[in-house]
Amino acid sequence: MSATGNLLKFLVLCVVWGLTWIAVKAGVETIPPMLFAATRFIAAGALLLAWSAKRGQMPAPRKVGATRLVIVSLLMITLCYGPLFWGMKFVASGTAAVLEMSLTPLALLAFGMAAGEEHWNAARAGAMLLGVVGLCVLFAPSRGEGNLSDLQSFVGLVAIAWAAISSAWGSVMARPLVSRYGSTTLSGATTLIGGTVLLMLSFAIEPGSLTALSQMWEWKAIAGWLFLVIFGSLIGYSIYVQLLRDIGPAALRSSHPQSRFPLVQFWRRKQLASRALQGWR
Repeated sequence: MSATGNLLKFLVLCVVWGLTWIAVKAGVETIPPMLFAATRFIAAGALLLAWSAKRGQMPAPRKVGATRLVIVSLLMITLCYGPLFWGMKFVASGTAAVLEMSLTPLALLAFGMAAGEEHWNAARAGAMLLGVVGLCVLFAPSRGEGNLSDLQSFVGLVAIAWAAISSAWGSVMARPLVSRYGSTTLSGATTLIGGTVLLMLSFAIEPGSLTALSQMWEWKAIAGWLFLVIFGSLIGYSIYVQLLRDIGPAALRSSHPQSRFPLVQFWRRKQLASRALQGWR
């Protein structure tokens, strides 16, 4: 893929994933978060694998890489979006966006260095330190406010932070699998495997999940779910896997889609920055 093609994909991904925060928040307000995430990924995974099979691109199952595929599915889907969706039940979508988009490039850099795709130097050390200091400046003045001092809100922030780390870890591990399975098949497999595990966890530990699955959802939750399936997963996640193949996690680190522009959260980021400046005066 040409540099121009990758740039266009990246811009589409920026817009799509920038809008997903509203869709997630609309769903988790009324639907158990893990169930909401799991059903989204199972539906998207099944559709992606069906499309791959129809085009004759489904590789024969083999043991080589199977363990890595399962681990990547757990890291990028189950252990990422389960905590992320749950955390957003207690944290404002704008706050979640700022935290996640700030941590993801840092985590990609750290795991990229661990995998040998990045090399440690003073500039990268300074970048990581600056990122950590920036997060402290943004959130420290808010520690006494109700929206962050509450225990559930704090645990929600921790869950969102972990989601960024888990996603970055899985992204670095996923790149060798793209050439083996193809981007569409890998997208479908990871979302289906990760979503299935997440659904089982939801049934096991999430109150009201079975009841919610058997009832009619509110229109906002349905609209959010459809947006996440079609745009967040079928389009957005597939493009992300293609970019992992074409430019790698190291390059994505410096221009991660959610760090570039979660469009609908721009005003929230401005509010946080203003609050931080006032808090430190």
